[in-house]
Amino acid sequence: MKYVLWLLALSVCACTGSKYAGVPEKYHELLDQALMKAGDNAVELTKALNEAPEQQKEGIAFLIAYMPERDLQELTADFLLENADYAYQAREKYPWAKSVPDSVFLNDVLPYASLNETREGWRKEFFERFGKYVQSCQTIFEAIDSVNRNIRDEVLVDYNTKREKPDQSPSESMRQHMASCTGLSILLTDAFRAVGIPSRVAGTPNWHDERGNHNWTEVWADGKWYFTEYYFPGQLNNAWFFADAGKAVKDNVGKAIYASSFKPTGISFPLVWDPSIRYVYAENVTDFYTNLYASHLESISADGNHVPLRVMMFTDKSSTQHSEGRVAANLDIFCGKLQMGGGRTAGPTQDMNDVLTFMLEKNQTYTIKYADASGKMKEVEVKLGEEPVDLKLYMNN
Repeated sequence: MKYVLWLLALSVCACTGSKYAGVPEKYHELLDQALMKAGDNAVELTKALNEAPEQQKEGIAFLIAYMPERDLQELTADFLLENADYAYQAREKYPWAKSVPDSVFLNDVLPYASLNETREGWRKEFFERFGKYVQSCQTIFEAIDSVNRNIRDEVLVDYNTKREKPDQSPSESMRQHMASCTGLSILLTDAFRAVGIPSRVAGTPNWHDERGNHNWTEVWADGKWYFTEYYFPGQLNNAWFFADAGKAVKDNVGKAIYASSFKPTGISFPLVWDPSIRYVYAENVTDFYTNLYASHLESISADGNHVPLRVMMFTDKSSTQHSEGRVAANLDIFCGKLQMGGGRTAGPTQDMNDVLTFMLEKNQTYTIKYADASGKMKEVEVKLGEEPVDLKLYMNN
């Protein structure tokens, strides 16, 4: 039956004048393979190829050639055509989108999904909702800032661990008004894509100190990728996790940093909520983060405006004289409401010279937050002056 439907789909192509009329030849064999996998849905995919306007045919071919098998068997022609139509409208409408290379547009603007989230037609709605924020922008950097600055109040979604699942689609997050870091990253990525800004989800399955996973968003501008995050308007390549990302381990699958890709790369994006999923592709981008952070440390060490804050955690005040008294604990550091970073203190078996260190601006007040032995949240205020500070914290007060 699948073979018969595949032949039927090909016959529809043939009736239009050629097997894949208007589609670059490099996609033909890939499309043959995709239509075979599509089974009953091959007719829908072929309809999308045939009905796409001439200038959008490569986009439709790209999506069909590289989409996961689940999508080959489920997505309709109407879904694909609407997604492509609004992606190309954005490319034509906005000056920054016109200059995006075809390869970047196809892989990082046109796709309808980032990870394994529920497939849904968000493109038209987001084109209209976020278009009003970028209509007066002249550069892609202005547009990035405007989308990020307005997204929270536009969609009314906040981070919350009570969300239904980690890998939510935009509508699932907006319905609940809450999402995980992954859900927020998907929302922001889709908002950027809707107005012609190349974007992808990035993240790590586990930080270097094993504090867990995190996902965020990357944007492409003027030939380079930058990282940003929901809640971080106006900031590129600067977020609370920068120091942690700078310590990622490229050759450790569980502690490297990845950026999502629609086109196959030979590497799968590690989805911690379902490790069995292998159809979400990625690039290992660890070098970008570690090199950027190394440069950052070098620059702030030389500027004379930053000093180290070294943080150690002990069981109690009586245990500070020996390494056995040290405790490995997660903590976060804030300057006002802005999170500056986070980390995990060294435990009893680590070298005594291994101390959690933050390079922070002088003459500022910072707040350290952590959970004590009873699970109660503790806050410790630290005023930095001109000299380095060694801070001792205690799990039992």
